[in-house]
Amino acid sequence: MSLILTASEIMQVLDMDLALAAVQAAFLAHGEGRVNNPPKAHLPLTRGSFKAMYGEIFLPGGHICGVKWNANFPENPRHGRLAIRGKLLLNDPDTGRELADMDATYITKYRTGAAGALAVRHLARADATRLGMVGAGGQAHTQVEAILKVRPIRKITVYSRTMPHALAFRDELVKKHGLEVTVAATEEAAVAGQDILVTTTPSTRPHVRREWVEPGTHINAVGADSPGKQELDPAILKTAQVVVDDLAQGREIGEINVPLRRGEFTVDQVYGTLGEIVAGKKPGRIDPREITVFDATGLAIQDLSLGFALYHLARERGLGEERDFLH
Repeated sequence: MSLILTASEIMQVLDMDLALAAVQAAFLAHGEGRVNNPPKAHLPLTRGSFKAMYGEIFLPGGHICGVKWNANFPENPRHGRLAIRGKLLLNDPDTGRELADMDATYITKYRTGAAGALAVRHLARADATRLGMVGAGGQAHTQVEAILKVRPIRKITVYSRTMPHALAFRDELVKKHGLEVTVAATEEAAVAGQDILVTTTPSTRPHVRREWVEPGTHINAVGADSPGKQELDPAILKTAQVVVDDLAQGREIGEINVPLRRGEFTVDQVYGTLGEIVAGKKPGRIDPREITVFDATGLAIQDLSLGFALYHLARERGLGEERDFLH
């Protein structure tokens, strides 16, 4: 029997605290070598793309494997449709039996935000209070929600190429969190003077310049998740402590992928993985004046860990529908 869970059922049990705990467990397992996480497969299409993300993870609560099939169609919002949506299948690695078939749209948003917050916890200065956001789409919302869990943010500056998006994002943050939020007229104004910077754009050109970034800044580079994408001036990477979620995947699709191919950055310049830091194998921030970068590409093990936690909570609360797809 497989437990079928819709997005509305998932949102009855999903919150950022659960996502943070699940993502921390995933990166701890990654750092301790308790995962099998091949790089994601990418299917480019005319108007969008699909990614297949699959893996295996040993968690304190059990051993799980599975696959997420995720769609990204950037033009969809113009027609009233979601740009990003997905499905997650969970399987028993010992028998192959399917345990769950669930919508992964909110799982993707929350686990990505949680990974950003986990990086902030280990790499940003403890006294960080100023947050700059370049990009005001769906992922920007969960990045802020998660970061507020780990740092006492007092002021947020938002930049978006689409001003209505920036204004709507500002209004939501003010209403929900009561924070001081400013909409910047330029990218530089959103970057300069920040303690933490989050970039969530689908850019294929570096648009955050090195001279804008002050000593001691931590950057979550979230937008680069496909070959050819990049948001940061390669000069930032050269002078920063660069941490990746997974080196094999980051080399192919992360913020470092273009600089690596162009010889503007080398693998030897990568400090390590977030999993190594979470597992205590390497320290996080070492110097309060250093620039740190987290290159977030999104790992299948994040989805599996959070999906497994949601599966158990949903069963406890009687959510979803048990179905047998085979006679």
